[in-house]
Amino acid sequence: MNRVPGLLLVVGSLTLSACGGHDDDNDMAAPAPAMPPPRGSLIEAPVRTASLTADAIAAALTSADGAQYLLDLVVPPKCGIDVYQVRYNTVDPAGAATTASAAMMIPTGSDATCQGPRPVVLYAHGTAAQKTLNLADISNEDNLEGLLAATMFTTQGYVLIAPNYTGYDISTLTYNPYLNADQESKDMVDALTAARSALPAPVTDSGKLFVTGYSQGGHVAMATHKLLQETGAAITASAPMSGPYAVAAFADAVFFGEVTRTTPLFLVFTSTGYQKAYGDVYTSPTDLFEARYATGIETLLPSAVPRTQLFAEGKLPRDQLFDSTPPDPAFAPFTPATTPANLASVFAQGFGPDHLVTNAFRLSYLQDAQANPDGSFPTVLDNRPAANPANGLRRAFKRNDLRVWVPTAPVFLCGGADDPTVLFMNTQLIQAYWSANGVTAPVTVLDLESPITSSDPDAARKAAFAVAKEAIEADGGDAAVQESYHSTLVPPFCLSAVKSFFDGL
Repeated sequence: MNRVPGLLLVVGSLTLSACGGHDDDNDMAAPAPAMPPPRGSLIEAPVRTASLTADAIAAALTSADGAQYLLDLVVPPKCGIDVYQVRYNTVDPAGAATTASAAMMIPTGSDATCQGPRPVVLYAHGTAAQKTLNLADISNEDNLEGLLAATMFTTQGYVLIAPNYTGYDISTLTYNPYLNADQESKDMVDALTAARSALPAPVTDSGKLFVTGYSQGGHVAMATHKLLQETGAAITASAPMSGPYAVAAFADAVFFGEVTRTTPLFLVFTSTGYQKAYGDVYTSPTDLFEARYATGIETLLPSAVPRTQLFAEGKLPRDQLFDSTPPDPAFAPFTPATTPANLASVFAQGFGPDHLVTNAFRLSYLQDAQANPDGSFPTVLDNRPAANPANGLRRAFKRNDLRVWVPTAPVFLCGGADDPTVLFMNTQLIQAYWSANGVTAPVTVLDLESPITSSDPDAARKAAFAVAKEAIEADGGDAAVQESYHSTLVPPFCLSAVKSFFDGL
């Protein structure tokens, strides 16, 4: 077990006092300050939290809401899974030492696929409202994402490392630096370092590293690929899924009326996290948030209770982000936006009397977006974030927008064009940026909504996705599709595609 070095006591020179004795005050110098623990070091030996057979995994999937879509996509499991909780040292946005935890899922069994040198998948999870999130708690019915990832990768011989992120589980950080590309990518790399140092025999690291993640985790995964590339660390490939990669353009689209599902939750996460990291998003919470929500909002997330309870208690509106009255008559056409038409009903739900954001803040944001436009939205200019945004929140989004790098290792991007939560424009804009900036690494994009073509490698997957979508629509209509699209419908199909992509490398 790694420990923080003890305090070094330095013995000072003995000096005689006027009466020939010792000067006790100078006998010992002040102790040297304790060094912070190294990033990526273990706090303690990993603890095994579960050991699952292939049959137990299949039973868990059968009973988990949303996991049924994965059953037809999974090849027969070759391995069981040992699940460990890894506690490690990392840093906060200011570079100060803090702690975090991760799940490490190890393949088990006699099959050759389950032993010896194994490839590693570093997985970034999607948005979680509850602080108690622990992906190593595989039996928790709320941990569907961890179960899906473990089933797709670890039962087929991949080591899976899935950080909970700072601010969750045992982390001493009091908030999650949400969509903070620099901090969250460092957290991911530190989890990887810690877990690699503790792989249990007979499994070893083959040297192949794959990075993937969904939604918030799509942004984190791409930021992690960027960091690994910049630091010269080996990475085989990455596969971000349904993430807000062009987060500055995406945020501008939201303020221009394209309010996606559950945006109030996302905006509280980002704005309060950026305020803690950068200090210039607002002067007072009431600058941004309506008074009925402002009290306590900076410590609201991650929460001790589920997001549904936050909505029910009126601490946060589920969808209503803006006032139905435009902040200026000029913005009436965007209050709400009506295009693209297939998402107009979703955008409309983002406006109403229980809105989160003050009209004054929305107006200042929109005026800045007009004066300092994004290079991709609403008009394609240079495919880059705005050069000199004046609004503090827009500056923060620019700082964490990923239209600033070009990958040198293969990338696979997956999502669905009708996503009502994280607009598919994010995938299109990062692909356009890379193309405009001379990317030579293979970049593959899978839109699950795209037409099936001849010799389409994803024909069966697209067809199965369409069948699942139609079944949900038949049962609950368009509202049911919108409810499940981002959270439960798309993830299994994208995970299956990512697994095939990684297998080919």
